[in-house]
Amino acid sequence: MNKETQNVNGSSRPEENEAVAASGTGSTIDRRQFIKTAATGALALTIVPRHVLGGTKYVAPSDKLTLAYVGCGTQGLREMLPMLAVPGIQIVAVCDPNQYAVGYRDWSKYGIRDEVRKAIGKADWNPGGDNMVAGGRDNGKDIVDSFYGNIRGGDNFKACTAYADYRELLEKEKDLDAVKIMTPDHLHGLFAIAALKRNKHVLMHKPVSNRLLEGKAVIELAREKSNIVTHLVPWDSNGSMDQVMAWINGGKIGKLKEVHNWTNRPVWPQFATMPKETVPVPDGLNWDLWLGPEADRPYSPQYTNMFFRGWYDFGGGSMADMGHYSLWTVFNALQLTSPEIVEPNLSHFIDMNGVTPNYVRNNFSFPMASTVRFKYPANGDRPPVDLCWYDGGMRPALPDELIMINEELPAEGMMFVGKKGKILAGFNVQNPRLFSKKKKEVKANIPAVQSYAHENMVSALTLFADSCKAGKQYPGSFIEAEGLTEAVNLYAAALRSGHLLKYDATSRQITNVAEANKYLVHDYRTGWDPKTI
Repeated sequence: MNKETQNVNGSSRPEENEAVAASGTGSTIDRRQFIKTAATGALALTIVPRHVLGGTKYVAPSDKLTLAYVGCGTQGLREMLPMLAVPGIQIVAVCDPNQYAVGYRDWSKYGIRDEVRKAIGKADWNPGGDNMVAGGRDNGKDIVDSFYGNIRGGDNFKACTAYADYRELLEKEKDLDAVKIMTPDHLHGLFAIAALKRNKHVLMHKPVSNRLLEGKAVIELAREKSNIVTHLVPWDSNGSMDQVMAWINGGKIGKLKEVHNWTNRPVWPQFATMPKETVPVPDGLNWDLWLGPEADRPYSPQYTNMFFRGWYDFGGGSMADMGHYSLWTVFNALQLTSPEIVEPNLSHFIDMNGVTPNYVRNNFSFPMASTVRFKYPANGDRPPVDLCWYDGGMRPALPDELIMINEELPAEGMMFVGKKGKILAGFNVQNPRLFSKKKKEVKANIPAVQSYAHENMVSALTLFADSCKAGKQYPGSFIEAEGLTEAVNLYAAALRSGHLLKYDATSRQITNVAEANKYLVHDYRTGWDPKTI
């Protein structure tokens, strides 16, 4: 597996560093300015000791947002580091079913280790375990304790607590204010529900859930708990639709007909068969807790860490991974709610049954490549529109406008098609270009934007902390992601069934392929039902 891939501009970047790389270049100046100005108080843009901060930049322990960090895998540890630099947040507990740094995979063998060394001020820090890639709750606890002890030694710091079981954490940490959820996808919705039921603020990575009805339950509970703040991390890296909508509303491309969005994901293995080898559970991993609500099965390293996204049980596929970065503002601007039709096209696997080739019936892992068309009805003045998603290297047909100038579509991108022209842009709407039948190509006059740097992550996290303290929701809530949550889960159901699906939003049911409705729900194991967790 390549450690790097190309972004929409052709440059290389580490892919797993999602907050930095997946879509940071598409964020807008307006969004950055909003994050910077909305956060109250002075922001600590560098990590300095408490006695140096002093004065108004010091936050008394009683005023800090106490937070449990749930999920200490590679990306979890990466995003933990800027959170430690936020004066208004105190991580008081970490949680992960894996204790030791064993068996983790990443885009760089020592990348996370070196980031940790710099952040905690310990040049000789090592993750232990197999002493390769950092990960696990022991690493998480050590990083938190080391940072607060070394960098904030004057804060009268109390060591954080480590848990394997999220349910135990919520039971014992009674005074907790908030949780950040960085687990594999199949635990997101369940863990968010458990936190919201206990009136905890929730910061979470995408998706809301990898099952539609569970995702709806999360959003309904968030709506009910109006004084509890929820925030989905990818919102902070979404691009602006302002220029695109100005062109569409100004009639530059005529009536909008289609939106196309494509990605080079997956950049993880997809499997044609279930794991066959018997592999011992690594020392320190509670496999039962890792499975959570999903059915028991033998452990395999092909399920965990960077591989989980490719399995229907544990992940949400490429659209759940990347669509939250690219499509959220598109859904908002075009007022896309629920699709009426979801049409899948997907790659397949062939096996040899003796001397005869046959198709492998695979409803356990996402395909290597797919396209899925969503048909959305008219909404107000907006006519019906088709949203077309592509992954695995699939892209739309090359537009004539690009053929004429000897240009090809990038590996990732977005395109808006109207009756009179097209708008092409980067993956999450950056650098839009207008191709109209009446005019030559027009490029948007948008200033260059900064990457999603450490300073902006600290600013965004400060905004979360301040919003929680005020009990006031800010942009990027679970509620605002409802349409996108519906889409990514119907995408998975359509691919898994292999059929065109007709969806009724009122009943939340697939009406033409009844058996596909089972893909919209979890079959919870005993002890993991959201009604009792």
